Amino acid sequence: MQVDEDDFADILATAREFIRKEVVPREQEIADTDAIPEDIRKKAAAIGLFGYAIPQEWGGLGLDLTQDVELAMEFGYTSLALRSMFGTNNGIAGQVLVGFGTDEQKAQWLERIASGDVVASFALTEPGAGSNPAGLRTKAVLDGSEWVIDGNKRFITNAPLAQLFVVFARTRPADSDGPGIAVFLVPADTPGVTVGPKDKKMGQEGAWTSEVTFDNVRVPESALVGGDQDTGYRAAMTSLARGRVHIAALSVGAAQRALDESVAFSVVTEQGGTAIGDFQLVQAMLADQHAGVMAGRAMVREVAARYVSGEDRRLGPSAAKLFCTEMVGKVADLAVQIHGGNGYMRGVPVERIYREVRLLRLYEGTSEIQRLILGGGLVAQAKKRNQR
Repeated sequence: MQVDEDDFADILATAREFIRKEVVPREQEIADTDAIPEDIRKKAAAIGLFGYAIPQEWGGLGLDLTQDVELAMEFGYTSLALRSMFGTNNGIAGQVLVGFGTDEQKAQWLERIASGDVVASFALTEPGAGSNPAGLRTKAVLDGSEWVIDGNKRFITNAPLAQLFVVFARTRPADSDGPGIAVFLVPADTPGVTVGPKDKKMGQEGAWTSEVTFDNVRVPESALVGGDQDTGYRAAMTSLARGRVHIAALSVGAAQRALDESVAFSVVTEQGGTAIGDFQLVQAMLADQHAGVMAGRAMVREVAARYVSGEDRRLGPSAAKLFCTEMVGKVADLAVQIHGGNGYMRGVPVERIYREVRLLRLYEGTSEIQRLILGGGLVAQAKKRNQR
């Protein structure tokens, strides 16, 4: 059941008020402590943010992607660690269960994921397999009534906090029957699961990632998502496509914040007795920022609508992810330029934004991968039309 417009307006207003009044004033605390304060975490859970994209029958809010992107634009307005805290529950990890899990698997996990009692982590990326899951080396072998998983994952979001890993592993070489990639539900306390120390990253303080090693990890046959050995690749691609639209919207939110900071700075900062906002070259930078934000917002809304309708769930998400993540990088760079030397100082919001948004062009498929998907897809469509 889809949330109606009035109810969603209330949800969106609640989220915006929470972010603007309770999270934005504490951004420096999040950066300094490299953590989301516990009271903020509890409030986020209380207003449903750990399960906003989980169906209502499993305790979530049941928002579709057109509503998801509106929330994501709000999440992008503050420290991206906030969204990261519950992003995997709603996104790439949770959606694997929503879209491909058995009824038993959903009943076991989804309500706890939606409430925030369980943090689910999406364990796909490996040292030799990032944006292209076809290169996976983690293996799963059936031994009697158990699957034995061995491999190493890296850059896994929320791994230090996770109670559940959604683990992608190869069960056989790719063949005519399929890619041979399965996905498993592995509780974090399973013997053989080792979570490494938190990664030290360029930005996104408070968003924790780390390596995860699976050494002779045994899980029951019931841990195989969907009960099908070839579900993994499709589940990964489906979850990532949806996630790319979400990341595009997140980028728009961050770009809007960078623009707002730039405009506010330009009208109160003077050079030679004149507000820098009165200088035409500064106005030109503000204009470019504003145009990028407007284009990105319109794009994510259209792509989300086409995704929900089923019209386009492949090229549109890649186009939105490519454009919006590149756009926010340019907007953040202009924000630093407008701020001058102030923009290079720690503690200034645009400096944090500049570092944080750089990651958006890398995860859930790099810009280069999006270009390959788009270019290859357009050529494939043209060839198909010519064959008719």
